[in-house]
Amino acid sequence: MTGLLIGAIFGAVFVVVNAQSPLNGLTVNLLRVAACLGAASVVAMWFAAARKGRSAEGAGQNMFGKGYLVVVAAEAILLFGGIRVLAAVESPEQANVAWVAFVVGVHFIVLAPIWQDRGIAVPGVVLSLLGAAGLVLAAAGAVTWVPLVSGVLSGAVLLTGAVAFGWRTVTAA
Repeated sequence: MTGLLIGAIFGAVFVVVNAQSPLNGLTVNLLRVAACLGAASVVAMWFAAARKGRSAEGAGQNMFGKGYLVVVAAEAILLFGGIRVLAAVESPEQANVAWVAFVVGVHFIVLAPIWQDRGIAVPGVVLSLLGAAGLVLAAAGAVTWVPLVSGVLSGAVLLTGAVAFGWRTVTAA
């Protein structure tokens, strides 16, 4: 469940940071509250699973081994390197969130065979597509929509997946 906890926290951060204009204030606040409640529910499920001795990762499986470390190192290089490239080509600042969503999505896709879990490839593909859509929007000058498409929707995907898989783990017989 540790991976779900990480995904939920990052998902909530994506929503809280990127929920903004063109959305109205009420919608922004509702999205932020829902994101925090979603993350809090995953924290509660994490504690419940720990109490029951259950783990979404499976007994004895080392999810954070060499393959994971290589993927995370490559992700960090791509994230920070890509943001520098975007700045160098004078992309709007909003393109950064699209790049982050794209790279995080690819990281899930690459981790799927390493962790032998095809299920994480699905949110990976969705995040990659939302990131790519945001990059297209930024290039087209529709920068106002990039935080919503690549930030809020990506965060919602991460949170929804974390809540769903967490619930499945906690309620498993």
